[in-house]
Amino acid sequence: MRFMVIERFRDAAAVYRRFDERGRMNPEGVRYLDSWVAADGSHCYQLMECEKEADLQPWIDAWSDLVDFEVVAVTDSAMAEKCFGP
Repeated sequence: MRFMVIERFRDAAAVYRRFDERGRMNPEGVRYLDSWVAADGSHCYQLMECEKEADLQPWIDAWSDLVDFEVVAVTDSAMAEKCFGP
């Protein structure tokens, strides 16, 4: 499954310091696909892939002192059209 993870930074400088020191810290089975950062640096949208949402929890726990998370299961437009289209 794919998940759009919306990260709202409490301290962006601290987030980037930790990233430089430790990397993304993905748990086994969680794959980073892509990300986009808001122009003002306040938050990030990360596209992640794993078997189930619970697989993201160790990663969220590793960052939760600096970041507030929202996780949304997503699919691509072609699959959505098959599931929800006419």
